[in-house]
Amino acid sequence: MTVDGRNVLVTAGAKHLGAAIAEAFATRGANSAINYRSSRQEAEEFAEQLRAKYGGTHIALQADVAKKEDVTRMINEAESHLGSVDVLINNAGPFSKTPFMEMAEDEWDKVLDSNLKAAYLCAAAAAPAMKQRGWGRIVNLSAVSAFVRNRSIYGLSKAAIHTLTESLALELAPEVTVNAIAPGQILESLQEMSGIDQSWAESVTAQTPLGRLVTRQEVADIVVELCTEPFDMVTGVVVPIDGGLRIPRF
Repeated sequence: MTVDGRNVLVTAGAKHLGAAIAEAFATRGANSAINYRSSRQEAEEFAEQLRAKYGGTHIALQADVAKKEDVTRMINEAESHLGSVDVLINNAGPFSKTPFMEMAEDEWDKVLDSNLKAAYLCAAAAAPAMKQRGWGRIVNLSAVSAFVRNRSIYGLSKAAIHTLTESLALELAPEVTVNAIAPGQILESLQEMSGIDQSWAESVTAQTPLGRLVTRQEVADIVVELCTEPFDMVTGVVVPIDGGLRIPRF
């Protein structure tokens, strides 16, 4: 169960969950390309930390992954520095819960493009070489918001990720597997949500059957596992990591 020597590209990988995923791969011997849009210093410092701590090759690559020309350049640069992109983690995706009837068009475009279009663009750019080499793994980041209908454009974009994941799994088989994970509220991200809803932490914990929130490390470890040998026959699935939060109840 190893990814030793694999080359991994993590979009929005300089901080938060993306950084946890990149480090989880590094701990198991993978090399990484850390994508960032504007946080250059953070990305470069993080890549340096990974090199110092784990060895291997770790680089920071700038790109707005919602733009095709940026994605093409990023994939070319990653392959130039690493030799290949074996694993693609589509992690980018901003949150919004603005009601549809109050939403400006530019907010619709921003959230849908960054969450959904970006995953499509990155997969389309990286997958041909994966298929040619005979092996590749793509993991898309969904969210528990995909299972409910009160998360506005964010929930819509994440639900669409499920369909995209299944469609790509069919198109890219047998060389490339495509899966998704759907975390619930992540413990370390509670502070970000407190500015939107101060009662959210207490409410979401109470609604989680397992009685606690998932951590970034737990999510990152499952992402890595999906790219290891025991999961070679798993493709087109969405793995909820939410402590049961998504389960419908009255």
